[in-house]
Amino acid sequence: MSAIATPPAEVSLTKSPGRWISQHLDALPTAASVVIFIGMIIFGEVAYGHIVQASTLSNLLINNAHLVILAVALTFVILTGGIDLSVGAIIAFSSVAGVMLINAGWNPWLVVVLMILIGSAFGLIAGVLVQFFGVQPFIATLAMMFLGRGLASILSTVPERLPDDSAFRSLGTQWKVIDGPKVNDLIITPGVLIAVAVVLLAFWMLHRTRMGRTVYAIGGSEQSAALMGLPVTATKVWIYVISGSLSGLAAVVYTARLGSAQNITGIGWELDAIAAAVIGGTLLLGGAGFVLGSVIGALVLGLMNVLITRDGSIPPEATTIITGGILLVFVLLQRAVLAKQRE
Repeated sequence: MSAIATPPAEVSLTKSPGRWISQHLDALPTAASVVIFIGMIIFGEVAYGHIVQASTLSNLLINNAHLVILAVALTFVILTGGIDLSVGAIIAFSSVAGVMLINAGWNPWLVVVLMILIGSAFGLIAGVLVQFFGVQPFIATLAMMFLGRGLASILSTVPERLPDDSAFRSLGTQWKVIDGPKVNDLIITPGVLIAVAVVLLAFWMLHRTRMGRTVYAIGGSEQSAALMGLPVTATKVWIYVISGSLSGLAAVVYTARLGSAQNITGIGWELDAIAAAVIGGTLLLGGAGFVLGSVIGALVLGLMNVLITRDGSIPPEATTIITGGILLVFVLLQRAVLAKQRE
């Protein structure tokens, strides 16, 4: 008995901290995005003021609810090592079609369902092309992007507006949660609640269901996932259906807030969603990432727009340059993480 020098608990504490760090490298990009987000808040408060207040938080959530939903959609796809370039075009087509149907007298709630189903149909076609016809995800979703953008332009090339009294617009109704001093109120909308529900559901699916485990396994090694008997084929189709459906839902949230739709809506949003997912720590090669990280990534992009607007001296066109720079930093960070894991 006296030969036992240290109890098991003490042995685990004496292990090199480098081993613990190596086991949690996947979370490093997500942690970096959280640090950047907090740093941006501190910088904004010091430089411009009135950043840490209820009204700013409200505007950040309301204006970026659709981007949060898109970031969740791209997280599913990227985790499997795929990509989806069609989300912005799906929003354009489904929103224009939805507004035109409502103006034609259709029931608004039926139109909400149809807008989501339009996205589901695009996602299903992309998933079938990828899984059963061997088309690369980039090409398959690029084709869907052109299709969606073309159909939206066929429907209308001018802004289509909803009636102010349309029940559809109730999804953009602002609810005052906290009545603050002057205009510093905490406000949410049904669109924000929808985005929160999407995040929670996606988190549950990816971390508590067999489908989620399969998604991560496919990203790690599709061949190994198939050898383990996981439903690889069905899952790969389903993740594009999910991405398309969430794009349709994002169209509902955005259109209800704006009150109008146009064929040029959503141009470049697929890149914003990809950037949000990558900034949030989702590995472009698949197999690693977190839904909550993608949410932080979307909020980083949204807060960046707020700070640029507050500054006033930075032209709006510089937003894409700054976004590209941040994205490049996180891609390089991901490469460094992968290199460390291979050691």
